Amino acid sequence: MYAVIRAGGKQYRVAPGDVIRVEKLGTGAEGQLEFNDVLAVSGSEGEIARPQSEARVLGQVVEEGRGAKVLVFHYKRKKQYKKLRGHRQPFSAVRITEIAFDGQSFKAPDLPKKEPKPKKLAAAEETKGAAAKSSAKKKAAKKSAAKKAAAKKKK
Repeated sequence: MYAVIRAGGKQYRVAPGDVIRVEKLGTGAEGQLEFNDVLAVSGSEGEIARPQSEARVLGQVVEEGRGAKVLVFHYKRKKQYKKLRGHRQPFSAVRITEIAFDGQSFKAPDLPKKEPKPKKLAAAEETKGAAAKSSAKKKAAKKSAAKKAAAKKKK
């Protein structure tokens, strides 16, 4: 089951559980969004229908942020004219939770909740990782020194 929706002037093919990046949206109640502009819905057995009745797609805002920087460079040759501007487009990442159409409702499976690590354990793991990296560097240095010594003995 999937649907084609329009959001932010663009069209997206979505299925329950998909995460899409759309133009920044105002968040609804508790981050829940409803996309009313449904263009098409896939039915059973691969049929695609244009919804005459009420079809709706529900989503939940997962993340909000800004995209990568796009540089806009204006230039006119022989006129000593250059202008450089940067732009970062804001976005909202939305996870599609439900598609409802023709009395049927297709829901996404719930995500398992991540338990945050206690700060003491996280700090201990970081120090273990740093110690392992430093010991690996020491071993590499010993090997390179041994190779240099062997090369000198051969000469």
